[in-house]
Amino acid sequence: MVVQLDVNDPVEFRRVLARYATGVVVVSACANGVDHAMTANSLTSVSLRPPLVLLCVDRRARFHEAIMQAGSWAVSILGGKSRDAASWFATRGRPLRGQFAGYSTSRGALSGALMLDDALGRMECDTEAVHPGGDHTIVVGRVRILDLLDDDTGSSPPLIYYRHGFRSPATE
Repeated sequence: MVVQLDVNDPVEFRRVLARYATGVVVVSACANGVDHAMTANSLTSVSLRPPLVLLCVDRRARFHEAIMQAGSWAVSILGGKSRDAASWFATRGRPLRGQFAGYSTSRGALSGALMLDDALGRMECDTEAVHPGGDHTIVVGRVRILDLLDDDTGSSPPLIYYRHGFRSPATE
């Protein structure tokens, strides 16, 4: 059975997109000496040469101003054991100061942003371009530094976002 939905209804739009599984990352930036972060599932690769990624940031989010000011930012790719971090950094209105308390972190050499030490991989980016995208801003980042933190055997499953929830697929 096919049910046609109202394309102009944001709830229905999200309902369909919820069927698309995506990876989960924490994006972080240090702006004016203050650490900022947000959970995202909108990160995607754009180009291999040069290495570019794309991120969509809600213009109403406080992280929007931070990433625009910082110019450089970091990405922590989350594994299946990082659901708590994904949920925490997705919580609107959480305290800005001390939001990384309880998490093991390292400060990025390029961006100065805090990155999660239990990530599967990390990258630091310079903002290459910014484009309007409806109620979001599309931020294109040039990847400057890459870190691989897992053992590269696939024994650490990724964290994914599917049907409005964080999940971790069973390892094959």
